[in-house]
Amino acid sequence: QLQLVESGGGLVQPGGSLRLSCAASGDTLDDYAIGWFRQAPGKERETEREGISCISYSDDNTHYLDSVKGRFTISRDNAKNTVYLQMNSLKPEDTAVYYCAANLAGTDCGYYGMDYWGKGTLVTVSA
Repeated sequence: QLQLVESGGGLVQPGGSLRLSCAASGDTLDDYAIGWFRQAPGKERETEREGISCISYSDDNTHYLDSVKGRFTISRDNAKNTVYLQMNSLKPEDTAVYYCAANLAGTDCGYYGMDYWGKGTLVTVSA
């Protein structure tokens, strides 16, 4: 069974950068579409997680939420069985717990279609 572990979160000033990693074990990530989601403070339900980026399994097509386009970049390194989210020009409104999730043989990353989830990593953007 696929297991996902996020890392790379932390405290950063507005305008700064972070790179999040989603490391997989138990299976190979190149068989999955991988999505990054975030859950902002005050959002209590898991269904309130916001999908911000997705990389499909077959052709590595990428998709982004409008509010992060041009600032965030998703990529995968199959040799390391890891997916990354490079986040630049961070804003206070990017503060959230960030989760990666996997959809077996998927081309999209809708919340209800994800098969596996990590436990999240906290990103805080504050001066």
